[in-house]
Amino acid sequence: MPHLVILYTPNIEREVDMTSLCRALADTMLTIHDEDGKQVFPAGGTRVLAYPAAHYAVADGKADYAFVYLNLRMAGGRSDAVKTRAGDALLATTKTHFAAIFEARHLGVTLQIDESPGQVYDAKHSNLHPLFKN
Repeated sequence: MPHLVILYTPNIEREVDMTSLCRALADTMLTIHDEDGKQVFPAGGTRVLAYPAAHYAVADGKADYAFVYLNLRMAGGRSDAVKTRAGDALLATTKTHFAAIFEARHLGVTLQIDESPGQVYDAKHSNLHPLFKN
């Protein structure tokens, strides 16, 4: 963890590079530091995944409205200030990425951060983390 999952209406795919958005958001996550200057999200555990909705309905359906939902799941223990800083940074990156679309069409964006206070089961198997240890 952390995992940022993006669900979006596919009617924006011709207008935006979602892979580029994923990279920009991952890079943003890696810039977040806590009050002690420690990187909040480990490079080896940072994942950003985007999925187009196979079926969707947005607003009243009278136009070709678009929607993007971003959900960041992170482990517990971070301060409210860190969570707010992460949310503000991710939203700023998202708004910048979609700036041209906001000028051309109607688009809604929601970003939510969920904290996992205590998992019942949390197993991991990865050889990515050792790549980023100093």
